[in-house]
Amino acid sequence: MSAIRRAEATWFGALATGTGTVSGISSGQFTALPVSWAARTEAPEGKTSPEELLAAAHSACFSVAPASVHSRAGTPPEHLDVSAVVTFDKLDAGWRVISSALTVHGVVPGASLADFTAAAEGARDGCPISVALGGNVALSVEATLEG
Repeated sequence: MSAIRRAEATWFGALATGTGTVSGISSGQFTALPVSWAARTEAPEGKTSPEELLAAAHSACFSVAPASVHSRAGTPPEHLDVSAVVTFDKLDAGWRVISSALTVHGVVPGASLADFTAAAEGARDGCPISVALGGNVALSVEATLEG
């Protein structure tokens, strides 16, 4: 069974001075979020960017994987706080997403630090967004088990 999700974007004007919007069509949870080139390469100033949306997708995708591993092991997490920092940089070949650095802090009663770290590293390499980025973007994870 395939899951298909849809988003749409519209752009107006030249690259440096233009603006656009992006909307999540499948969920309807976000509509007409403003985007601009400056939001990608300078200060966001209230606008989003594909890289911020990628960071959101990566952190959401990643958070599910260790929750699944710990649940199957009988140690479901009380909570996992995940952040993703996506770096967009100009290289000789042009602008590229070069890395996604994940950080996870969790409270997982009954899990050892070794188990928590292994689940985080497995998620770094195996969540579907990580797999899509693999080989193109440097992926890293820092895992901290609380309590």
